[in-house]
Amino acid sequence: MSRYEEIKAQLRSEPATWLVTGVAGFIGSNLLQALLELDQQVVGLDNFATGHRRNLDEVERLVGPERWARFRFIDGDIRQPTDCARACEGVDYVLHQAALGSVPRSLEDPQTTNAANIDGFLNMLVAARDAGVKRFVYAASSSTYGDHPDLPKVEERIGNPLSPYAVTKLVNELYAGVFARGYGFRAIGLRYFNIFGRRQDPNGAYAAVIPKWFGGLIRGKTVYINGDGETSRDFCYIDNCVQANLLAATAPDEAANQVYNIAYGERTSLNELFRLIREQVAARHPEAASVEPEYRDFRPGDVRHSLADISKAGRLLGYEPSHSLSQGLVEAAQWYLDNL
Repeated sequence: MSRYEEIKAQLRSEPATWLVTGVAGFIGSNLLQALLELDQQVVGLDNFATGHRRNLDEVERLVGPERWARFRFIDGDIRQPTDCARACEGVDYVLHQAALGSVPRSLEDPQTTNAANIDGFLNMLVAARDAGVKRFVYAASSSTYGDHPDLPKVEERIGNPLSPYAVTKLVNELYAGVFARGYGFRAIGLRYFNIFGRRQDPNGAYAAVIPKWFGGLIRGKTVYINGDGETSRDFCYIDNCVQANLLAATAPDEAANQVYNIAYGERTSLNELFRLIREQVAARHPEAASVEPEYRDFRPGDVRHSLADISKAGRLLGYEPSHSLSQGLVEAAQWYLDNL
C-alpha cells in the first residue's frame, strides 16, 4: 500500500479539521472535495477574486448533503488579519492556496499581486502560528527557479526571478523559513509545476494554457501559441496535486520546513500539448481535428523550458504521481466537454 493510501485510511478513522484558503478556486475546490470525501471537517476561506461559487456548488452536488454539512465557508480576504484569525480557529491543518496567480497579471499590476501573495501570506502565517495549527502547507511555485538553466529543476538550486509573481513566491518560502527558525512553526512549500484539471477556469485574460485551449477548441475560437511552440513544461494533473497536499500535511516532522517540487517529472512542448488536447476534443467535436493554432510573440517573464526533479517529494513525502499528462487530459477533457 502506498503512503497516500495509508494516509487516506488513517484520516477516515481519525477525522481532523482543515482550513483551505482559496477554497472556491481550481485547486482549492479539488482539495475541498477530496477532504470531504474522506469525511474531514473543512473550513474554507475565499473572497471570490478569482474563485467561483459554481465550484463550491459542484463540490456540494458531488459529495452529497451529509458530507457537505462538514464544510463551513467564510467569505473573507487573506489581506485582512481578522479574517485569517477567524478562519484558523480550531484548525489542525492549513492548506494555503489563496493567491493571485499569473506572470502576466503580476507584470501589469505588481502591487495587487504583492498585497495578496506577500501581505496575505504573512497574515496567514501569523494566524496559523497563533492558533497552534499542526502543519501549514502552502502553494509555492516553479516560477521561483527563474533564469536558472539546469534541467531538471532541483529544489536547492534557483536563479533570479523573472516576474513580480515569482518574487512573491520566493518571499513566501523565505517567510516560512523564518517562522520555522523563529517560532518553531512547521510549514511545507509545494512548488507546483503547471497544475491542470477539472474546474480550472478557461475564461479571462489570465487563464492557464490547458483550460484556455480546451475552451477555444470546444467553442470554435482561435487558439494561440506564444512563441514557436517548442517551449516545454512539466504538466501535472490535479489529482497529483491533491495527493501532495495531503501527504505534506501529514508527513513526519523531519520532512517539514522544506520545499518540494510537485509535478509529473516529464516535459511536453506546447506543440505536442496542442495536438493532445485537439485529439480529445475532436473525439466529440470532429470539426476540431483540422484546427491549427496561431503563433504569436513570446510572453515577457516566461521561461523557455521547465522540468521537475520529483525525487525529493517521493523520498520524504511518499509522493507517487497517479496521473501522467495524457491520463490527466482524458479526465480533464471529460469535464470540459460536459461543462463548456
